[in-house]
Amino acid sequence: MSFFALAILFLTSACNTQKITTTWKTSSNNTEINYNKIMVLGLIIDTDRSIQENMENHLADDLKSLGYNATTSLKEFGPKAFNNMTEEAAIEKLKNNNIDAVVTIVLLDKQRERNYVPRDINNTPFGSYNTWFWGYQNTINRRIYSPGYFVIDTRYFWESNLFDMSNQKLIYSAQTQSFNPVDSQIMGHRYGKMIVRDMIKQNVLLRKVTQ
Repeated sequence: MSFFALAILFLTSACNTQKITTTWKTSSNNTEINYNKIMVLGLIIDTDRSIQENMENHLADDLKSLGYNATTSLKEFGPKAFNNMTEEAAIEKLKNNNIDAVVTIVLLDKQRERNYVPRDINNTPFGSYNTWFWGYQNTINRRIYSPGYFVIDTRYFWESNLFDMSNQKLIYSAQTQSFNPVDSQIMGHRYGKMIVRDMIKQNVLLRKVTQ
């Protein structure tokens, strides 16, 4: 594989990252709770409805892969399910649809940063110049006088909470960062797998089916 191809591979993997920054779970043991129906609820204020749809769908699908009956708020109730509803009415609405657990996905913040990237002449790594004076100064001159460029980096800050609707108690919470996602499909796909994998690791949910 050429150096250029390796560089592209490295930049692609480095610039599209997602990670859990903090996680919490209740001290009580909930691994024996067998939820009848889990709903994924995206609380996302964004002009692009596809972000909420993709985030909800992928997390619900990953819960299904564990053997749980999972659905999304958009499929169950539409985009304005709980608008102008009281707490009592919203809870009653969930109970009437046999939903006994809710996983929320909240977009806490979305930040765009404008960063300068210096032009790298001939893919020359820093410090890998010619060992003789003229070669060195020529390399430096090309680097200094070749204009760089600006890129817009986007960070998404997410939080997901699992609520047991029998008592409305918080069971699990995780905060994550997504850095420069390619699109909402890939972001939702990676996010769902990451959250579900951590829920299993924390013994919050069990894998009910073998894969």
